[in-house]
Amino acid sequence: MAIQWFPGHMHLTRKAIGERIKEIDVVIEMLDARLPGSSANPMLAELIKGKPALKILSKQDLADPVRTAKWLTHYNALPGVSALGLDTSMASPAKALIEACRQLAPNRVGMVKPMRVLICGIPNVGKSTLINTLKGKRAAKTGDEAGVTKQEARIALADDFYLYDTPGVLWPRIIVEQSGFNLAASGAIGVNAFDEEVVALELLNYLITHYPQALSERYKVQDVAQHTDESLLEAIGRQRGAIQSGGRVNTTKAADIVIHDFRSAALGRLTLETPQEFAQWLAEGKKADAERAVRKGALDKAPKKNRH
Repeated sequence: MAIQWFPGHMHLTRKAIGERIKEIDVVIEMLDARLPGSSANPMLAELIKGKPALKILSKQDLADPVRTAKWLTHYNALPGVSALGLDTSMASPAKALIEACRQLAPNRVGMVKPMRVLICGIPNVGKSTLINTLKGKRAAKTGDEAGVTKQEARIALADDFYLYDTPGVLWPRIIVEQSGFNLAASGAIGVNAFDEEVVALELLNYLITHYPQALSERYKVQDVAQHTDESLLEAIGRQRGAIQSGGRVNTTKAADIVIHDFRSAALGRLTLETPQEFAQWLAEGKKADAERAVRKGALDKAPKKNRH
């Protein structure tokens, strides 16, 4: 099942970023530290056209610290890219953020050449919360749901440092299947765009392999590694009292419990992908996408009477 979510306002955001980028010195992309690869917008790479980039891994207090370190090393090794890990509840991240931008564009300083920075990211990645922390007040509306910010805003972090905030934006088509599941699990995709049970099962399938102890401790289920995702969801439902008439497990309720526990870090600090895993998923996604394009091209060229 492929998950897609690209509401109308995201088309407008894409256009606005394309226009704004011409006068921007540094682009900050906020990533979810629990899914850094899946939360990186491939559409943005096309739009920024080689501008210096600062990757901020937000919500690192919810992510696996060992994997966060690997992702920071991965991004810092890329040309023209710096990366920082931030917890958006930190009292004073502004200094580190401004200094990182200064290093990426050292010639932009003073009122004659003010630093102009664009900050963007997927929905619900913590961007508005970070901006409020930077300003020391509620400069941007926040909320634990996808798509709260709806228009661009300019914020002065210093006399010669301007930050342009943009609405959260995904991309028109997600070609990495696992990214769709991870984005849905994180809360970046609208609730009407996915099936909670399918997402919970995919989440459990990954956690059984990589974080069995976290599942065992949270749900008091023994021998987690011996379970399938479906049998574990059933066991969680029974353990949590998600029972309906006839003694059957309410799997929808059990799925909601699992997704909520991941988002709130009740399961502990988890990260759903490593740089190596995501690189493999991306390669597979690109291959499948190319094959799909070939099939579509052949179908478009075929006489209508031969189409099925």
